[in-house]
Amino acid sequence: MRKIGKRRAGFTLVEMVLVIAIIVILAGVLVIGIGTYLNKAKRAADSVTLHNSSVEYLNAEVEKQLS
Repeated sequence: MRKIGKRRAGFTLVEMVLVIAIIVILAGVLVIGIGTYLNKAKRAADSVTLHNSSVEYLNAEVEKQLS
């Protein structure tokens, strides 16, 4: 006697391709988001460095005038 509703274990090729496509899309969104945050962090660090350099220069000028 044959079983009418045969059950198979595992995933079909279409299901696997769909899962891989979703993972690739999510990874792409993550990489773009991380790149944006890294760019903002670099700009902030450059701004702090510029500020510190200008403060150091002004302090040196004040010390020259006081001497």
